[in-house]
Amino acid sequence: MLTTACVALSSLTFLLGYAAALRPRRRSGPGGLPGGLLDGLPGELPGGPSGEPRAGRWKDEATFTTLHIAAMAAPSLRAGLNRESARKAVRHLRELLGTHAVAITSTEAALAWDGPCTDEVLTYARTALASGLPQVFPGEPYGAVSVPLLVEGKVVGTLAAFDREVSAALVRTVTEVGRWVSGQLELAELDSSRRRALEAEMRALRAQISPHFVYNALTTIASFVRTDPARARELLLDFADFARYALRRAHDFTTLADELTCVDRYLLLERARFGDRLRFSVQVAPEVLPVPVPFLCLQPLVENAIKHGMGSRGGTGEVRVVVRDAGPEAHITVEDDGAGMDPEQARRVLDDDPRREGNGIGLANVDVRMRQIYGDGYGLVVETALGSGTKVRLRVPKARLGSL
Repeated sequence: MLTTACVALSSLTFLLGYAAALRPRRRSGPGGLPGGLLDGLPGELPGGPSGEPRAGRWKDEATFTTLHIAAMAAPSLRAGLNRESARKAVRHLRELLGTHAVAITSTEAALAWDGPCTDEVLTYARTALASGLPQVFPGEPYGAVSVPLLVEGKVVGTLAAFDREVSAALVRTVTEVGRWVSGQLELAELDSSRRRALEAEMRALRAQISPHFVYNALTTIASFVRTDPARARELLLDFADFARYALRRAHDFTTLADELTCVDRYLLLERARFGDRLRFSVQVAPEVLPVPVPFLCLQPLVENAIKHGMGSRGGTGEVRVVVRDAGPEAHITVEDDGAGMDPEQARRVLDDDPRREGNGIGLANVDVRMRQIYGDGYGLVVETALGSGTKVRLRVPKARLGSL
């Protein structure tokens, strides 16, 4: 979080400072960038017809233009440093700098350039890479400034600008643009680290299948082997389907239809275990079946309902699953008719550490993942009271807002 704040502050400081310091300077020759950032701005700033000074309006225009161009380049850079992101960003960086040409390199190759670059671009890049400092290369007809791009203190590439005049102002400007580009690349690395952390959590989640459920399911299947071999075979296939789904190496999202199939297999196994003591119903609006949902977001809610519903009613209980179409969202409720719990206890359940040993794939795990993917407004809502059962509500946007 601190790193992100520092990067954002550094970027903002550069952008505002650069806009405030803009002033007309000599443009490149015929081969230079047409329609550059400062083209068309007045060299003198007298008052206008109404007496209003033009300096303030010019600064406002320069600030807006600078921020706009930076905003155009930022999304590509937030994808990390590669050929595609460099290709999309380099023309905006050239427009921002207003130089004859701009090139972006990695530590090994030229990734993209806009405008005619010299053959020495990689030579210049290697010098900046080796020193870790901005380098100036006078030349005819164009000189160059090459600055390193850093992510977490490590040089990952260079930004090079070519122009007829390599002034001290140009060196400072290219250096500051390079710092801003480095900030965007660092944010990209933070995004990548977040995705890797979520993927690791998902792998850990798959390893948290309740050993009690596995033991109980296999014990139940074994009890039918002699008395009802056909039923034992069906249950074994159901268990295999459930385990295959829960432990598969898959993407972090699945469809609501697949998640409900997993719930169906789980309920069949639990029904075989509890017999008529467990009643359940599933109501689903067909139009929401293709909706993408986080992997294993529904089965843990059903498992929790059976665990608390059956355990508090003398070994009997009912679980109801309802999935409704709510316009841009799918609304899911899982309800049991157990003894319920104190609302404060429900809050503690959601606040519990989802990684704690013995929690299994619990409510806290699902709640954390929903908030991470969709935002805080999409966490679980638990409605309960002593003697009134428990209802867990889940909202899923039909259009996936994020991915791990």
